[in-house]
Amino acid sequence: MVTKSIIDAPNPALDLLFERIVDAAPAQIWAAWTRPELLKRWFTPAPWMTVDCEIDLRPGGIFRTEMRGPQGQEISNSGCYLEIVPDERLVWTGALGPGYRPRTTPPGAFLMTAVIALAPVGRGTRYTAQVLHSDEHARARRLTSSSLS
Repeated sequence: MVTKSIIDAPNPALDLLFERIVDAAPAQIWAAWTRPELLKRWFTPAPWMTVDCEIDLRPGGIFRTEMRGPQGQEISNSGCYLEIVPDERLVWTGALGPGYRPRTTPPGAFLMTAVIALAPVGRGTRYTAQVLHSDEHARARRLTSSSLS
């Protein structure tokens, strides 16, 4: 049986898709996504900062970030890794916590699943990020919250 990646069939009403050719090797991008000290440098849009990050890089392991805004506001997000293929593919979801335990969400919160795919292209990498949402409202909120303001 052959399975297709979910990234092969994005739903434009529910998903956000970003693709670029990046002038960096897949291993460098992989490190930026999987090493907390590197992820904290770039993960949050300024003027916000990622002040803490926990990565247990295994299926069922935790992916957690804590962000702080310019007026001291704090946002904490955590989820569970679903799939890990070094230097190629990283999938996690906020719908599950560590150990694949279902999570409950506070009122007004929304969950998502993220898929990062890396493929060598010449001396660079085709970087594809897909964010899956449960409904169009959650997708729209993700678009407007990209500045975290």
